[in-house]
Amino acid sequence: MFTITRLENPPPESIKNQIMQMVIDYVTDIGMVGILPSNPLYPLYQYGVGFEVNRYQEAMDGSLGLAVELIVALDGEDPTQVIGFLLYLPYEDDPQACAVAYMAVRAGWRRHGVARGMLAVMLQRYPHAELACFASKVPCFEALGFQVLGARGPQVLMNTRDHASNGRLAVLDVEPIYRSEEVRQIHAYLLNRHGRRAMVDAEKSRDRHMDRLARQADALVVDRLGDGVLNPERRPLRLV
Repeated sequence: MFTITRLENPPPESIKNQIMQMVIDYVTDIGMVGILPSNPLYPLYQYGVGFEVNRYQEAMDGSLGLAVELIVALDGEDPTQVIGFLLYLPYEDDPQACAVAYMAVRAGWRRHGVARGMLAVMLQRYPHAELACFASKVPCFEALGFQVLGARGPQVLMNTRDHASNGRLAVLDVEPIYRSEEVRQIHAYLLNRHGRRAMVDAEKSRDRHMDRLARQADALVVDRLGDGVLNPERRPLRLV
């Protein structure tokens, strides 16, 4: 058994730390790049995506002008243990719409209805929801009520309706994270550990992997919708 709680303010440190550990553990699934553990760049993306999620959690106090909400699933026998989280962004001018930013469920709790339960709580407030996932995850989200709208890079765009919201979405500008001194230090450490040739090969391997994911996303969209709907117009964004 588990319980589900929705938060509109930054979570306590105990919950934040557990969420951060889940991001580190499941960055391949959570991040947009789909970086593989075998890639030497893996630690860099663990830090980068972890920093993104942490900033969104901090932004729940309103300091960055972002609308951010968080749902956590807790172990029913030990409510101090986070077994899943769902971080999503409500649209500024569409009260029914939101976008899933990050979601994860601990491996031992998958196929127990945790993701379905968290999404149900979100959809009670925002029935017009969108998300982006890799092609391999599409059947799971289709079973949860989402439908394919198109492809964007390595991911498939899905929505609870047959169209995207026309509202504006304020999202975090992540470019400064990957230009930060911390990321440069991690990259320098990895370069020293693996060597320049290995790091160049790692970047090429990452890019080839993303190309494969993009082809899979396009193929799935064609299978579901036919040609001509691969890259729908992107929703209006406001970077913060």
